[in-house]
Amino acid sequence: MSSNVVVVLDNGGGLIKAGFGGERDPTTVVPNCTARPLSSKKFLLADQLLSPSEDLTSAVLRRPYDRGYLINHDLQSTIWSHIFSSLLHITPSSSSLLLTEPLFNLPSIQRATDEIVFEEFNFKSLFVSDSPSLVHLYEASRRPYDVVSKAQCSLVVDIGFSFAHAAPVLQNFTVNYGVKRMDLGGKALTNYLKELVSYRSINVMDETFLMDDVKEKLCFVSTDVARDLQIARRRGSDNHFRCTYVLPDGINHTKGFIKDPTEAQRYLSLSENGELPHSEETDEADQTDAKSISSERSKIDLTKNEFSLSNERFLVPEMIFRPADLGMNQAGLAECIVRAVNSCHPYLHPVLYESIILTGGSTLFPGFAKRLENELRPLVPDAYQVKISTQEDPILGVWRGGSLLASSPDFEEMCVTKSEYEELGSSRCRRRFFH
Repeated sequence: MSSNVVVVLDNGGGLIKAGFGGERDPTTVVPNCTARPLSSKKFLLADQLLSPSEDLTSAVLRRPYDRGYLINHDLQSTIWSHIFSSLLHITPSSSSLLLTEPLFNLPSIQRATDEIVFEEFNFKSLFVSDSPSLVHLYEASRRPYDVVSKAQCSLVVDIGFSFAHAAPVLQNFTVNYGVKRMDLGGKALTNYLKELVSYRSINVMDETFLMDDVKEKLCFVSTDVARDLQIARRRGSDNHFRCTYVLPDGINHTKGFIKDPTEAQRYLSLSENGELPHSEETDEADQTDAKSISSERSKIDLTKNEFSLSNERFLVPEMIFRPADLGMNQAGLAECIVRAVNSCHPYLHPVLYESIILTGGSTLFPGFAKRLENELRPLVPDAYQVKISTQEDPILGVWRGGSLLASSPDFEEMCVTKSEYEELGSSRCRRRFFH
């Protein structure tokens, strides 16, 4: 079995990261969905959705995941089949599979997943892991002299597509009774942004891919919400958050873009009183930038094909810290972390607060770690240090941990083989994975 290819599949609700064990980066990162553009009768899947020439305006989407759990196994099987045959070019019958699944996955979903892996694709062996333990494994190996590695203990904060988890990890095992969850993830934030823009500017309720792009490029986390709301009320150029996003027209460009990238980045240089630093050099640079941008854009008529954002840019990520503002009867992320830590033994509390690891695509908002530390500090005893680190690539962190595990010499003993599955069944085999 040592000569086998080990396929590492981080099967997220939003993105699938797939590649081979032992490599640093996955071979492919593709959306975990299918979509049918208005101009087509057939559904596109995985890498086909990333083609620059595809116009996905108002595309009809189908996802195998709903609220964080796999509900459409046939659709997931179709996407996997395309990835294995067209992107990874593997023969499953001579390969092992390392698969990630959500925490507290239901037994019925686990059985259906095992059926797909062993009976439909005929993989030789399977290992199933959860995200937090793989993130911890990767960070401990990357930072051998850090608290995470020395104490073999960390608190992984994973804000994914469907929900957010604060999960204590000890000795590479997720402490299940300490895991706390928020039913809020990237999907809910995109939907909230759709509602705000649709109410204020133009109807974008069907534009999932477009609004994902807007959220990723323009949203940020505010460190002083009251101050920033005052700035967002100003008119004209005094509103340092206002920027314009241009919608695709289907002829000259099939993807949306930011009209003035310099304008969109102004908020980064704001002082504490909410003003921009002034100098003659910056004024001249702004004027030359404005001239070059206006000449580039003058060829296209953008008068009716765009919308502006101001306070939406920071009110959308704000929901992670204030879910009650969305009508959700849940605590914010800082309280969620404190509850997760308090569920563990008191001896672990100082170590957990000192080794908080952020992962998942929704932690990529600028200012996220700083705001979380500001929220967390008043809730944590003064004697404890609060140290928050973001993974070098929060989207690929889980996959890299899986790749590291798949290349370890003990990996083959940890797997369940096809013959064991056929003899013992799914539920008996699952006991080997300890979660």
